[in-house]
Amino acid sequence: MSHIKRHNYHLVNPSPWPISASSGSFLMTVGAVLCFHFYQKGISILLLGLLIVILTSFLWWRDVIREGVYEGRHTKVVQKGLKLGVVLFIVSEVMFFVSFFWAFFHSSIAPTIEIGAIWPPVGIEPFRAWDIPLLNTIILVLSGATITWAHYALIIGNFNQATASIYLTITLAIFFTLLQVCEYIEATFNISDGVYGSTFFLATGFHGFHVLIGSIFILVCLIRHLLYHFSRTHHVGFESAAWYWHFVDVVWLILFISIYWWGNMMPAL
Repeated sequence: MSHIKRHNYHLVNPSPWPISASSGSFLMTVGAVLCFHFYQKGISILLLGLLIVILTSFLWWRDVIREGVYEGRHTKVVQKGLKLGVVLFIVSEVMFFVSFFWAFFHSSIAPTIEIGAIWPPVGIEPFRAWDIPLLNTIILVLSGATITWAHYALIIGNFNQATASIYLTITLAIFFTLLQVCEYIEATFNISDGVYGSTFFLATGFHGFHVLIGSIFILVCLIRHLLYHFSRTHHVGFESAAWYWHFVDVVWLILFISIYWWGNMMPAL
């Protein structure tokens, strides 16, 4: 008897990518631990694991795109599942940054005697919130507006406006990254300068890493858009990138208010 499909779900075919991704992640972890203990082969194992993860990601997402665009397997039910997965992923990222903010507020609200009982600690010259940080805030807010414009243009079927707004979003993201690199170069402290340096560079550094990932995400969406992968009713990939980018925007606003502005104007306790 021939198989008759009686549901709208997509039963995924057997795939080598989960075990490949797990193997690559394991090698990255082992390589990082070996690097921490100054073993020479650690960097080679780390880079091998990173290469496996990157190739696996490319091939796995290629298969997902093929299933949705060319095979028509992403029904409305499947799209809801994909969107839910993205939401849960963003929630996990939120908790990731909560740990950094927790460390920052724990150290800044009640600074210990070891750092002079004041915040910022003695000897730390923090960045002025109204210089590069404010400019980067404006840039990210504008990028949030442009990617929303792109989403609206996709919904109404305006191909040219969507293309222009995605290009503009990527340009703003590049400007943000370059300005953050300049900020790091001009910093008078580093990650080893006590709790202030640790919390500052961990929070802003990982946010910058998320900006880089989001920029790649949007760049891939631009390529897919130019290849006509998206339609007015079928653009889950772009929606995911837009949600992720809005998450990056919100995290930066919290970083700017708490670390750059509030944290640098606290009086001595």
